[in-house]
Amino acid sequence: MKKHHSPLDQVLEGDCLEQLSLLDECSVDVVFADPPYNLQLRGDLWRPNLTLVDAVDDEWDRFADFAAYDRFTEEWLRGVRRVMKDNASIWVSGTYHNIFRVGSVMQQLGFWILNTICWHKPNAMPNFRGKRLKNDAEFVIWASKAEGSRYTFHHHLMKRYNDGKQMGSVWSIPLCGGAERLRDAEGKKLHPTQKPEALLERIILASSNVGDVVFDPFMGTGTTAAVARKQHRHWLGIERDPIYAQAARQRIDAVIPVGEDQLDVPTAIPPRVPFRKLLERGLLQAGQSLYLVPTGQQAIILADGSLQHGDLIGSIHGLAAQLKGAPSCNGWMNWQIEDTASGDRVVLDALRKQVT
Repeated sequence: MKKHHSPLDQVLEGDCLEQLSLLDECSVDVVFADPPYNLQLRGDLWRPNLTLVDAVDDEWDRFADFAAYDRFTEEWLRGVRRVMKDNASIWVSGTYHNIFRVGSVMQQLGFWILNTICWHKPNAMPNFRGKRLKNDAEFVIWASKAEGSRYTFHHHLMKRYNDGKQMGSVWSIPLCGGAERLRDAEGKKLHPTQKPEALLERIILASSNVGDVVFDPFMGTGTTAAVARKQHRHWLGIERDPIYAQAARQRIDAVIPVGEDQLDVPTAIPPRVPFRKLLERGLLQAGQSLYLVPTGQQAIILADGSLQHGDLIGSIHGLAAQLKGAPSCNGWMNWQIEDTASGDRVVLDALRKQVT
């Protein structure tokens, strides 16, 4: 059969293993995979109010036994490893049902595990029967293709998600909901395990560059591709369910990529300057006002280097994120100081560059 020759920006409809065999080797830069969980559900799950839980009970998540699941896992991981560039990395999401088996197979195949992310879900569904702890965490294995691979990692860029500090491996991100959640004509969830875009944003920004190829062998409703397109990455996905594939295409086509002025392109690493250092140097003073871009909301600088807006108090990053309603925010680029002589406003980053 003729190969696809590494198509870009397409949802390939069909079986994952068959489609993988058609792709060119060493053709993708980063992989996100959310494979079947093999939940082994037994019967329906009901809430205390006698409403049925919309759980994962689809045919694609059913395997005869652990051995069958392990064989499938090894096959798709071998296929993915073949299409990964030598310096590519892979992220695999799963629950306690499958992630340990997946991790074992990955190590057997030569992948080098870099981290295991604990994704904490603050809005997770309770354990209605009260027989176990609430399952409010999933896990994401991050691995390079082999030990010693020079994988991409934007360490400094990830600090935006942790109030300017080094990013850790526990990420608190709500489950996908609201307008982001795709639903069918009856209002039911279109896909039971649709991932939140916030999760994929961190993954893609952490481990890829503008123009890289982001690949998802279990595309589902297209979250990986939607975020990749938004961040000016190429994308490629495989999905065997025609309903999911069509929904993914429509969703991706509707994405408006961020403007070039908003692109997170890692450049020279800025100096490590605590905000309070600007106070110590006399560049700023306690009681002085800062203005948030673009709304102009005002915050007062406190003596300890934090900011206050009404009853809200936080760091330059944390308070900016609160006021913008965003999961994170780079305060250096989003707060402005007003020049008393000219009345012009400049971003804090301009003052930071004066501190050596």
